[in-house]
Amino acid sequence: MRFETKAIHSGQQPDVSTGAVIVPVFQTSTFQQEAVGRHKGYEYARTGNPTRTALETCLAELEGGRYGLAFSSGVAATAAVFSLFGKGTHIVLGDDLYGGTYRLVEKVFKQWGFSATYADVDNIESFRKSITAKTQIVWIESPTNPLLKVIDIKRLAKITREKKALLAVDNTFASPYFQNPLALGADIVVHSTTKYINGHSDIVGGAVVVNDEAIYNQLKFYQNAAGAVPGPWDCWLTLRGVRTLAVRMREHERNAQYLANFLSKHKKVAKVYYPGLKGTKDYKIASKQMSGFGGMLSFEIKGDFAAVENFFAGLKLFLLAESLGGVESLVCYPAKMTHGSMPEKERLKRGIKNNLIRISVGIENKYDLKDDMEQALS
Repeated sequence: MRFETKAIHSGQQPDVSTGAVIVPVFQTSTFQQEAVGRHKGYEYARTGNPTRTALETCLAELEGGRYGLAFSSGVAATAAVFSLFGKGTHIVLGDDLYGGTYRLVEKVFKQWGFSATYADVDNIESFRKSITAKTQIVWIESPTNPLLKVIDIKRLAKITREKKALLAVDNTFASPYFQNPLALGADIVVHSTTKYINGHSDIVGGAVVVNDEAIYNQLKFYQNAAGAVPGPWDCWLTLRGVRTLAVRMREHERNAQYLANFLSKHKKVAKVYYPGLKGTKDYKIASKQMSGFGGMLSFEIKGDFAAVENFFAGLKLFLLAESLGGVESLVCYPAKMTHGSMPEKERLKRGIKNNLIRISVGIENKYDLKDDMEQALS
């Protein structure tokens, strides 16, 4: 089956007891057992729930993986991956990454005895040089948050295999519609399903997809033991969103490409970050490993923080809010929002300047979005 068909049918067969064509919401905390130790596949909702199983099956197939696991948030999914390792573990991460992941590593896992090195995502060889004998995993985003940098996943996977480290890719910005890291050699794929996969800004969730059975069993044990699982309604809403993922992603990309081209020519814009802009290193890599460039872009506005504030105040359609990937267009100020937990020195070193604005381009009419940007920049 092709992607659009999988999104509607994978793990979502009609209910055997009623014939319902949509997976039911199994709103229950526990399940009757036929006898001690004998049940119909479910015993307690933290361990498993049929609505969650449908979502996990669907996400695994969309990513081209064998096993999927759903979590209560993207951060919970990230924590599950890091839980695979113990005290003394060394982690290598791309230096341009979500502020919440940076906070999790610096404020939680370092307290648990982990150490971390941040490699320059613009130089693939920096990852090779950062990996040591204690390195268990390399963690990247591609495209990255918030500078939309694209990493050559296949090339990096070759390095991590040589160094005997796992490669995990946060695929949230691309979505499984535009990119499948497992097919490029990654070992683990992570999503904040809050974002494009759900697509309607009404749930918080996360997911991990893998091919290796041993890794899956470790993650499954953690999922049950730690208990950061989504409820059945969140799973159902996420499945509802998945069904239109392909259609939405095509519109997100079309609008983002249009706005990126518009902003790149605007006199009040200093720089635009979007992998779909031709003539850049990111465009070359993205064209090779992605089937589309996505709906996220960032740009630097000319001026200081006052210019940023004036721009936000002038917007009518774009909403100033956390998160991304919904059908509505959002703007974000990384310095104080997504990367507010990152020390200013570290943030500036990574190129996240005080005049940077991140845009989650929705699926409204592209001319209305451009007009809103234009009047806010005037």
